[in-house]
Formats: sequence, structure tokens, C-alpha cells
Amino acid sequence: QGLLARISDLLLCRWTCRNCCQKCFDCSCCQTNEDEVEILGPFPAQTPAWLISSQNEDKDGDSDNTISELPPTLQDVSPDRRRSSSDTSRSTYSLTRRISSLESRRPSSPLIDIKPIEFGIIGAKKEIVQPTILRKTYTPDDYFRKFEPRLYSLDSNSDDMDSLTDEEILSKYQLGMLHFSTQYDLLHNYLIVRVIEAKDLPPPISYDGSRQDMAHSNPYVKICLLPDQKNSKQTGVKRKTQNPVFEERYTFEIPFLEAQRRTLLLTVVDFDKFSRHCVIGKVSMPLSDVDLVKGGHWWKALVPSSQNEVELGELLLSLNYLPSAGRLNVDIIRAKQLLQTDMSQGSDPFVKIQLVHGLKLTKTKKTSCMRGTIDPFYNESFSFKVPQEELENASLVFTVYGHNVKSSNDFIGRIVIGQYSTGAPESNHWRRMLSAHRTAVEQWHSLRSREDCDRVSPASLEVT
Repeated sequence: QGLLARISDLLLCRWTCRNCCQKCFDCSCCQTNEDEVEILGPFPAQTPAWLISSQNEDKDGDSDNTISELPPTLQDVSPDRRRSSSDTSRSTYSLTRRISSLESRRPSSPLIDIKPIEFGIIGAKKEIVQPTILRKTYTPDDYFRKFEPRLYSLDSNSDDMDSLTDEEILSKYQLGMLHFSTQYDLLHNYLIVRVIEAKDLPPPISYDGSRQDMAHSNPYVKICLLPDQKNSKQTGVKRKTQNPVFEERYTFEIPFLEAQRRTLLLTVVDFDKFSRHCVIGKVSMPLSDVDLVKGGHWWKALVPSSQNEVELGELLLSLNYLPSAGRLNVDIIRAKQLLQTDMSQGSDPFVKIQLVHGLKLTKTKKTSCMRGTIDPFYNESFSFKVPQEELENASLVFTVYGHNVKSSNDFIGRIVIGQYSTGAPESNHWRRMLSAHRTAVEQWHSLRSREDCDRVSPASLEVT
């Protein structure tokens, strides 16, 4: 209560009256009524630590500028009311300026901005001013963190598959189940996949009425490690059964860490000699979810596949043109994952090469027949005499057949390279050969059906 205590309060307390040197809530000149200035907006119940620490350095500057920088709202008040509330306004407005200056140095809060606290005169009609809410600014990292790729997946049933059990999938789609096992051999660094059996496969569906036996399927299984679908393997075909027993074992030479990043895909296919093979269902299993070293056996329910037809296979070709000699050299190197045409021993594939000038067939050659394989190696070379002025009108038709002793050869797939190419990959290969003189150019090509080739290439219509 002495002079020293009042001076201490004046220096340390931010609510000390500058006129009577008493606390604002104790002095009579600082008591407000309903006609005087009222502070609108929330204030903290206790003084924050950061405000007390920065109080001393702002005290001198604020005390000098308080009188000259009064809020504009006080200029419209009557002279009598201005005189009675001037002291309170100076004190409260200085407090607000101090909070605002300190707030600009404090790290910005993402929730509430207390800067726009306003003062107003309480009259007949009160208008409450609320603090503004700051909207959070999203950085690019925050934006992409909220991006969910599964919502944009091409497979619309992926979310349903993850949430359903094998029993629920089996009752929903009724495509049967597949029994298989996996194990990794650390000593030899390869993955072992064993296809054991399948049960309760659905009966075949014929689209052209050419099936002789509509009561039973001729199933086989294709195995691959996603995302690599090219280097796949397949089991033998089991005749006329909905509960096939395979008991076949396959190995994939792949490092252990790489195997853990792959997904095992098993596709059950129905063999049809007279039409395209149809996909019955598939099973996919991420290898990161299982213990590869310990291994295990699984029964998995088959789910529908977006690919209703099996790919026809791929063919590796090499083209080379010698302008001085006028010779077009073609190398048939190998093929892989050809469509199986024989139920018992795979296929006996060979390749027929036909040269077409304009729309006229001029020359036909073919490779040797590889017995009992769907991944044949040929490494055979052929040469065609094509003058340079006729090269732009030339087309090469490559057709893969499965040799059949009892009847006509089985068509597997076809591509056309040259003037009437069957697609962009074939056109690109032809352009690369023309630009690389005397240099062989290799490229893999996916085989197409006869109908697709006849629709886009007139040269395909001129050959048999």
C-alpha cells in the first residue's frame, strides 16, 4: 500500500491506471458503465509467459504514442462522454496495441486470429464482433497426402475384395477355389510356386456355339509375378473336369528382396481349341504379406478378371535393309507365352513370313517347327530381294501357327510390319529400320488375332 508498492505495480502490472497509480479494478476513474467503452472479444484469463517477457521492451514506446493514436471510434463521441472515458480508452487501447505488436512476433496460430479485436461504443443497439477464424493453408505435400489412389483405381471391385472373406467371395462369384503353395529357397535364390489343385470351377461359356462339350471345362493355370506379366509360366491342360489336380512345381529366379516386392498372380483359364481361351478367374497375393522362407499352403477363392481373353503371345524379330544390295533381311529370334493349341503337349509352333508388294503376295517362307513348347527359340534368318524404290510399298506379314497332323494348322497370332502395319509398335519398328542403314533392329511384338489384323491392314487380307 506504500509508494514503493504502487511504483512496482505501475512498472509490472499491465492493468495499472496511469492517472491514480492504482489497479484498474480498484480505482474509481476506471470503472465503466453501459455508456462507456467496452472491449469486445476474448482475452486470456492469465497473462501468457511470452507477453510478460516482452513487456519491458515495449513499455516505453507504447506510453509515448498512446495519446496520439486513439481509435477512430472515439472521435464521434460527445465531449462530456469523451472526457469521462478518455483515460480508460487510453489504457485499454494501449493494451490492445501491445498485444498486436507481440502477436506479430509470435509464431502464427492456425486456429484463431486475435488481431482484429475491435472497440465500439455501446449504445442502444449492440453489435458483437467475433474473432475471425484463420483457414489453414494447404501445402502441396498436405494436398497429395490426402490423395487416396484407391478411389481412382480401374478395378471397381478392389475395395469389395479386400473387405470380403474367401467364403463370402466364393458365395458371391461362385468361380471355385485354387490350392497352391509358395516358398523361397535362400540357398539357390529362387522362388518356388506349386500349383496343387482347383475345385468347383464353373461350367464353360460358349460365345459362338462351337463347343462340343458344354458340361465340362479344360482348365489350366498361368503363373506370373506382377508387375512382370511377360515371363509367365503355365500348367498342363486337364481334360473335361471342374476339379482338376495339377501338382506342378515352378521356380522363378529372383532375389529375395525383389520377391518381397512382387505380387503372385494365378489365372485359371479354360482351354478351347476352336475359339479363344476364356479366363475363369484369378487369385492375386502380395508376397510381402507372407513368410516366404517358412512357406505355406493356401486355399483362395477365385475372383473375376478384367481380362476375359488370354494374350496370344509375343514374337521377337530383327529387321535389316541393305540399300546397295537391295536385300531385306529378317531374323526370327524367338517367341514366348504362345497360345497353347494342343491339350496334351502344349504346341508345335512355327512362323510363316510373307512379303506383300502393295496388295499382291510375292514371296512366302517359314521357320522350322518346334515340338511341344510355347516358348520356342528359332534364331533363323531369311532374305527378300526388295529394290529401294519398292521398299515404301512393301509389307511383311508374320503369322504363328501350331502344327496339326490330323487337320489344318491352328492359327495362334499375326502381325504386319511395313506399309500396312497393324499398329504403332509395328510402324515404329519399320521406321527405325529405315533410319538405321545396315544395322539390325530388334523389337518384341504382341501377336494379334486374325480379325484385328484384317480390320486394320489390307495386307493381312491378301494372305492365308
